[in-house]
Amino acid sequence: MRYTFAIGDIHGCIDPLNRMIDRVEAYAPEGTVVFLGDYVDRGPDSKSVLDRIIAGPSDSRRWICLKGNHEDLMVAAYADSDSRDVWIGIGIGGLETEMSYGGRVLPQHLQWAADLPFMHIDRYRIFVHAGVDPAFPLEQQSEHDLLWLRFPPGESGDYWGKHLVHGHTPSLSNPVTTGNRTNIDSGCVFGGKLSCAVFDDDVAGGPIDFIEVRA
Repeated sequence: MRYTFAIGDIHGCIDPLNRMIDRVEAYAPEGTVVFLGDYVDRGPDSKSVLDRIIAGPSDSRRWICLKGNHEDLMVAAYADSDSRDVWIGIGIGGLETEMSYGGRVLPQHLQWAADLPFMHIDRYRIFVHAGVDPAFPLEQQSEHDLLWLRFPPGESGDYWGKHLVHGHTPSLSNPVTTGNRTNIDSGCVFGGKLSCAVFDDDVAGGPIDFIEVRA
């Protein structure tokens, strides 16, 4: 049996991330890990989070890192002064990110973030940071929706016959599966937990298990 592990929004919380990686490695000896984005901002140690994720797995499993809206904001902040004003403003968390670097974000970390994909699709599931709009074909989804869309509570859809897995919309009651959609942003940076949804690669549908570590 092979598994895919989807890990929700981390936001600079390095200790929960390290504990989650340990839990995932103990769960199964191999598999795929999909990080759903928002590695930086708000939390205390965005630099350490990026250092750890960029270093990659310590074993043979595959890591796939998707872009979140906060990575997109960070990259834009270093390309445009107006975007920078937004990123370091109240509520975004860019200032905390720069503090974790002792100044400016490393160029190699900015390039890594800029190059991240927006979506991962496997046989049975779609993984994105925020969401998709079923009114448009999957190959025509906008970057804005993939990074910023929020679903009303209880909403689900067909999603082209696949199960949709996302973060971005935090709630202390997450992770939660609603029909064909699972939200795993459980508000780690807000005192909740870091969550991971576990999927059987050979079985369609939602998670077979969740792994959770407290913030």
